[in-house]
Amino acid sequence: MVSTSEAARVDVIFNEHARLVYRTAYRITGSHQDAEDVLQTIFLQLIRREFPPDLGANPQAYLYRAAVNCSLNMIRRSRREVLVQDAQPLSIHPVCTHAGNTEFEHPLLYEAVAELKPEAAQILILRYIHNMSDAEIGRLLGKSRGAIAVKLLRSRARLKKLLLANENASRFLPSESRTAKR
Repeated sequence: MVSTSEAARVDVIFNEHARLVYRTAYRITGSHQDAEDVLQTIFLQLIRREFPPDLGANPQAYLYRAAVNCSLNMIRRSRREVLVQDAQPLSIHPVCTHAGNTEFEHPLLYEAVAELKPEAAQILILRYIHNMSDAEIGRLLGKSRGAIAVKLLRSRARLKKLLLANENASRFLPSESRTAKR
C-alpha cells in the first residue's frame, strides 16, 4: 500500500496527466470504455507498487508509453477473445472522425499497429495521431530527432508490409502500393 505522501503524488500526477492518458488510449482503442479501463489500470498499478524511477524524471513520457502499451495489449487481447454465443472475434470500434486522422480509424489499421514493437507504435501514434514533430517526439522520448526520423521511416515501412499482407487492409494504402504487391 502507498503512503499518504505517495498517494498525494499520484493524485497530482493523475490531475496533470489523466487527459493525455485517456486521449491516447481512446485514439488507439477507439472506445471510451476501453480508454477508461486503460486510465484506471495505469493509475491503479502506480498505487499498488513503488513509483518507477523514470516516472519522476519525465511523467508525461512514462504515462504516454504506458497508455500506448496498455492500449495495444487491449487490442491484442480482444483479437484472441471469442464470444461464446456466436464464436465471432470481438470487433474494435472505430474512433469518431477527426480531420487528418481518418487512416487511423479503421480496425484493421489498429490491429496492424498492435503488431508493431511498442516503441514503433508509440512513435507512429505521436506523429500521426498527436501531430507531433520528430523533434517534439525526440524530446518526449529522450532521443535525437534523427533517431526518431529513422525509426518513423522503418515503422511506416513495417506497417505498410503488415497492411499489404492483409488483403482487406490493402485498400487503405495508396494505389501504387497495391500494384507493387501484385
